[in-house]
Amino acid sequence: MLEMIDNTKVFEYFEEISKVPRGSGNNKGISDYLVEFAKEHGLRYMQDACENVIIWKEASTGHEDKPGVILQGHMDMVCEKDNETSHDFTKEPLNLQKEGDFIFAKGTTLGGDDGIALAYALAILADDSLVHPPLEMVFTTDEETGMYGAIGLDTSVLNGKYMINIDSEEEGTLLTSCAGGMSVNGVFSGEKEEKTGDILSLTVSGLKGGHSGTEIEKNRENATLLAARILNGLEVRQIPFYIISIEGGQKDNAIPRETTVEIMVEDKNIVSEKIDEISNMLGREIQFQEPDFQVEVHWKEKESAMVYTKEFTKNLLFFFNHVPNGVQKMSSAIHGLVESSLNLGICHTNEEGIFVSFSLRSSLHTYKEYMCEQLKELIELLDGKFSKKSEYPAWEYRPDSKLREVMIKVFKEQYGKEPKIEAIHAGLECGILSGKKTDLDIVSIVTDILDIHTPK
Repeated sequence: MLEMIDNTKVFEYFEEISKVPRGSGNNKGISDYLVEFAKEHGLRYMQDACENVIIWKEASTGHEDKPGVILQGHMDMVCEKDNETSHDFTKEPLNLQKEGDFIFAKGTTLGGDDGIALAYALAILADDSLVHPPLEMVFTTDEETGMYGAIGLDTSVLNGKYMINIDSEEEGTLLTSCAGGMSVNGVFSGEKEEKTGDILSLTVSGLKGGHSGTEIEKNRENATLLAARILNGLEVRQIPFYIISIEGGQKDNAIPRETTVEIMVEDKNIVSEKIDEISNMLGREIQFQEPDFQVEVHWKEKESAMVYTKEFTKNLLFFFNHVPNGVQKMSSAIHGLVESSLNLGICHTNEEGIFVSFSLRSSLHTYKEYMCEQLKELIELLDGKFSKKSEYPAWEYRPDSKLREVMIKVFKEQYGKEPKIEAIHAGLECGILSGKKTDLDIVSIVTDILDIHTPK
């Protein structure tokens, strides 16, 4: 489908990998695809226990003594879809569409993050007309859920001096550092009791969502926290209700676009009236940044269900009302850069109770630890179980980068203007890989990717 816009095979390979299911945790198919590509092209490869793949290509004749170059990206993608879309990310290919200058996937995320890295690398490996030094293509797994592939990668097999990471999101920008991060989880377990009453299912939807790093400064609303504000509005107005469940968000590194809560109430009519009142108030508050915000209500009359006690409900609403979320500090060193943030990405109900998961990011390790401690204290204050995982380091700016100098020069020759040199408030595998191989000179680039981690 993309052949009409492709003269380098980049989009041919992008279309090929879009046929292979590759959500985080489901890496085998795409990992094996890369191995088969290497075999078909007679290239040396390695596939490790984490399903990472490295493919080597020898230097062109006469360039064997040049410093090697590593191109690096991750295989997995964030799997999000619209409510009306029926798509099985574990089995079905993406439905690619082209409209004007844009490529997207109908009803789902596109996986440009980071499928475009794989497509670039494969197109380069397949093109024997290119003149190049030794090349090492490094494809890692599960970047989106904790950078587990990069953490498990044995970098001692790599000889390259320069590394081009292809995992940012703006054409013409060279990234030279990124934030570190971690995931923080909490579980609130509460007593339940059986009651009979009218059951209300309330859904907050229509929000923009987005990447919890690069788009956290855009003041986008969190669907779970808005749903909690509606419940808190009922609590403040002394209207009795009991929480049955909360379901919001699918990834801790994506701002939740939709959340559904189920509650049992004693007076259906007054609850409907007050929810309309609170929803209209919120709509006025956020009308400029979230013009498509909506609240849908569905009722089941006079049913029995297991509900959380009033005391548990009160503690849970206290948590949502007081938990920090969004931008916490702006950088004092780089104008306009978010230094520290956190995002409540997942909230769902399971057998243990109400589970919440946050993505924390900071350019400063000490402030990242401070935010973690804030969450720990608040979760444990309310008798919740705290845990953290997937911690990764920041990628620090390198003042003496030969690679950066060369790329600035080449970009200017090609486009007649200077590229932007920036840091990013998002996690890249560069921090992990530069920590393992300290002599690496790294720059991150990519093509334009808009509305990342959303079906838009």
